[in-house]
Amino acid sequence: MARRLFSATRALLLPSPAPDPAHATASSAAAAAAAASLLPLLPCKRRRKLLKKLNSPRVAPIEPEAARHVPALDAVLDRDAAFRFLTRARSFLASLPPPHRIPLAEAGKLYRELGFPRGRSVSRSAARHPLLFHLPKVNSVPHLALTPFMCSLLEEERRLHDELLPTRVRAVRKLLMLTAHRRIPLAKLHHCRTVLGLPDDFRDRVRDFPDDFRVAVDPDDLHVLELAHWDPSLAVSALQSDFVLDERRVRRTFRFAVPHRRSMPLDAEDADRLDAATTFPLVSPYTNGALLRPWTPEAEKYRVGVVHEFLNLTLEKRALIHHIFEFKEELGLTRHMYESLRKQNRAFYLAGTEMNWAVFLREAYGDDGALKEKDPLVLFNEKLQRYACMTKMDSNDSIADF
Repeated sequence: MARRLFSATRALLLPSPAPDPAHATASSAAAAAAAASLLPLLPCKRRRKLLKKLNSPRVAPIEPEAARHVPALDAVLDRDAAFRFLTRARSFLASLPPPHRIPLAEAGKLYRELGFPRGRSVSRSAARHPLLFHLPKVNSVPHLALTPFMCSLLEEERRLHDELLPTRVRAVRKLLMLTAHRRIPLAKLHHCRTVLGLPDDFRDRVRDFPDDFRVAVDPDDLHVLELAHWDPSLAVSALQSDFVLDERRVRRTFRFAVPHRRSMPLDAEDADRLDAATTFPLVSPYTNGALLRPWTPEAEKYRVGVVHEFLNLTLEKRALIHHIFEFKEELGLTRHMYESLRKQNRAFYLAGTEMNWAVFLREAYGDDGALKEKDPLVLFNEKLQRYACMTKMDSNDSIADF
């Protein structure tokens, strides 16, 4: 079983031709379809039980229309699931003092922190990545620990974070400028640090930038990061910047359609002109959304624009919905964002299940599901995933290779 899962992990990284949308599906969707095909063959009791599972929010896709699925982007979430143990375990063990290890008996209880399935053996998950994790014995007690090679990779990651820190500070400043009161609890930024590409110790390092940030304590005794001053040069959204380069593409990004009856025959050009009357002008996400009346087209434009700008500030131009709604109060989002995002299928793609779904920025991804422009930290993570699929180091591999 471990070998089959290990092979599946390798397959996610190997280059392959762009999938045919009519036939190819992500592995999770294919598994659900295969289970559904067994329904007519099962007795009534087992059929009802399986049908209940297939209709569960854990399995039901967030995008009900199969024609709108993009298998290449769905596969990105499957790859994240395949490397969940790698992502969480390295972060957890790196937060421990050297030599970055924990007794195996204690590690078996931390399935959420380490990212392995509940009830499964943590040692089996570690054995799938022999270059990065090992199980040394300390005083006859087995431990889960990082290999020396993994420690050297983490040191490289720290140097990379140091080099990219000015870029991350700029992104956090723009995020603060998106909020209503120009402040965000530091705990929320720490929770979403992986999505935003922030180092693990960002909460401690913000004090090194007194000209950009202030750290305050609110009445609930929470540490809050505040914007030191407003910078008009940063209050320019990605759409506004792209408008100068490609006006036609930006105009087609969003569409707030005007409903009309079938008795009013319109061709595509006339329909676009009619929709443009309500679509433009767009509302800048850096305006004060609290001044807009709720449930108006302007308020919806503002909220959709805020999500678009937030995704542009993320590391991989995508985020899980619970990461976006982590800033629900600060960004002025509502619980009806699903309907708003689903209508803007030119700008966003929704992938995953009803319980845990992600929002992709379509323009940032190619037809093969790869990012068009990759941050250096994304390249490092891809290299780490390649090492995770290897059982031994090749003679021509080096730690500096991407």
